[in-house]
Amino acid sequence: MQFLLLSRAASTRRISEGLLRCISVVDSGRHFLQTNEQIYGQLLPHSTYFKSLKSHRRTSMLEAFEQQSYHLHAETLLSQGIDYLKAFPELDEYTIEAADGHFIDHACHTEKNSKGKVYAAGGIYALNLRSGLLRFLCLVTNGTQRHQEIPVLRDHIEKQNKGNNSSQKHLYVYDKAVTDFVWWDRQKRHANYMISMLKENSIATLVESIPFDSRHEINTGVEAYSVYENKGIKFNVVDYRDPETGKLHRFVTTLPMTINPGTIAMLYFKRWTIEKTFNNTKSNFKETKAWSSNTRSLENQMRLTAMSYNLMRVFEESFKNTTARIDSSIG
Repeated sequence: MQFLLLSRAASTRRISEGLLRCISVVDSGRHFLQTNEQIYGQLLPHSTYFKSLKSHRRTSMLEAFEQQSYHLHAETLLSQGIDYLKAFPELDEYTIEAADGHFIDHACHTEKNSKGKVYAAGGIYALNLRSGLLRFLCLVTNGTQRHQEIPVLRDHIEKQNKGNNSSQKHLYVYDKAVTDFVWWDRQKRHANYMISMLKENSIATLVESIPFDSRHEINTGVEAYSVYENKGIKFNVVDYRDPETGKLHRFVTTLPMTINPGTIAMLYFKRWTIEKTFNNTKSNFKETKAWSSNTRSLENQMRLTAMSYNLMRVFEESFKNTTARIDSSIG
């Protein structure tokens, strides 16, 4: 029992060290260890630190810690009134995430492939558009091969379907590379839906128009809402013209017709926030390079990056609320 407690304590320390590395302005793992010793007086052996990154046992604990912290942060933000989609009650049944691939420089010691090349390393993240919290979904490549993120995303969702007994509806907002009409049609059986941009070269036949309330403010700019068909699969398309730029956008979705077309357009435009999040991790956390070419170490880096970002999000929102209460009491 004492050994188990000591083991858990050591794992917890390794997680805190990983979070500290993410938010520290350091250039490498060795730089972090030197900085950690100089500033905090903690001497971490190189072998222990780097081996723990690829440890299967520590990875399992990190996964559990990541999931638990995500739920706790979500509860904290909700208790502070943070819900960026609360003005859209038609979306209350859905968990809505903007998902995208994010790639950084490969690690220094990444082996070249058979063609003598190395590539960027990275994976797929999802940003909750209701809470603003980030989570790591899956690794795409450690830099030894070109990134093909869509097949990896499909595999991840398929695995998630097998272990998910929840009736919660899940909506993914992804760029136009994600469009696979047959596969997404099957996903509706698992309550998985998508919004994307319709590719210009997509072959689709107009089936019928969908009536919508053009007087509703949310539908401003919507020129058409229609059912289209491709290879026997039906899906909905929103023709939206930006009132400011006059540019026409065509969004495709597997959501039911009851969702306002303007809401669909709004959600796609909101996916830009995940790009801003990636910019934050690169500029504020200096996460521009893979810590290792080992896939488990790389996955752990991405989990720790997401966890660090979420900590900063909660701190920022809590600070705003505290400041607002102080200003209100003074006023």
